[in-house]
Amino acid sequence: MVRDRTGEHLAGWTARDGTGPLARCVGPARGAPVGSGVVSAPTALDPTADVLSLTRALVDAPSVSGSEGPLADAVEAALRALGGLEVERVGDAVLARTGLGLPTRVVLAGHLDTVPIAGNVPSRLDEDAGLLYGCGTSDMKAGDAVMLRLAGRFGVPGARPAHDLTFVFYDNEEVESARNGLGRVARERRGWLYGDLAVLLEPTDGEIEAGCQGTLRARLETTGRRAHSARSWLGVNAVHALAGPLATLAAYRAREVEIDGCRYREGLNAVGISGGVAGNVIPDEAALTVNFRYAPDRDEDAAEAHVREVFAEAIATGATLTVTDNAGGALPGLAEPAAAAFVAAVGRPARAKLGWTDVARFAAFGIPAVNYGPGDPQLAHTRDEHVRVDRLQPAEDALAAYLSGSTA
Repeated sequence: MVRDRTGEHLAGWTARDGTGPLARCVGPARGAPVGSGVVSAPTALDPTADVLSLTRALVDAPSVSGSEGPLADAVEAALRALGGLEVERVGDAVLARTGLGLPTRVVLAGHLDTVPIAGNVPSRLDEDAGLLYGCGTSDMKAGDAVMLRLAGRFGVPGARPAHDLTFVFYDNEEVESARNGLGRVARERRGWLYGDLAVLLEPTDGEIEAGCQGTLRARLETTGRRAHSARSWLGVNAVHALAGPLATLAAYRAREVEIDGCRYREGLNAVGISGGVAGNVIPDEAALTVNFRYAPDRDEDAAEAHVREVFAEAIATGATLTVTDNAGGALPGLAEPAAAAFVAAVGRPARAKLGWTDVARFAAFGIPAVNYGPGDPQLAHTRDEHVRVDRLQPAEDALAAYLSGSTA
């Protein structure tokens, strides 16, 4: 019986001395304190272990953005040991692929990093509820575990998948785009990302999510004249100057657009505000940070033009707007034969991806890409992040069926 890590070892784990008849996937040795427990990176990962065991092994190996190295080492070693894959390391991104000379290639990609741990490592299994708790369970170590399982099935000598396969495990997805490991691979080993279809195992709760929204962040700054608050009429309050832009945001009506049967809803929201000098000073500077999530029928330039149009009145009266980050989205691409075949094989209708994911990087190369993974996107980054255990095996089975050319 699978038991909580605070009790006996999970079925399929070794004892801490490396012995035991169930040695399949080595659990993390207890080392430096992390979150609410004491864990360290796994000494080994076995892609033939069951998907729940692999998910727990990955979750129990902390890999906050920028510290993925030990986990990437374990993933690399596991993939090399399979014997049927070409493996390459690019920083803390691990790449592996088959070379069977098949006419089509499918790329499977997932990030190894997580947001900062919130007292939720090591993992905790609630057997009664069928839930596995822990940082990264949904976003997206459950998806990484599925990828490892598929590598264990199709990345061994003698395996006969219906497509050549590429596996991309990468770092630094949860931080600024400049550090993104997939972006590094695109710059340094672009050929590794080429294929007829890319599947990112981002959390989708077992549904197919096509394309993704673009995301723009901008800073609207107002200026005034500093004065003593006892003589406020001598100053101009820069914080008050944000009242108009805030009212504009409160009244903003988000556009909805349907593309390839997927409905994308846009959103323009304040996500930060700053200003003030001291408790007795009229502030002469203030700033409002906004985030625009836009449908993929807009490109980056159109998104910026829209935001400037929304704040045109404030800009005309002296405010300045600076775009600090702008990443375009990805069209669903469901009309592409490879994407349509994947949707048909999984047997689930596609819906819009409300959020930005690295499918956009593949779309920029003209490669159809979809999001499909066992995690729940609504639980990502939360303190009580968890994944439903009954979502793990169906995700693996559906992908295995598609990649083997059978029906899920």
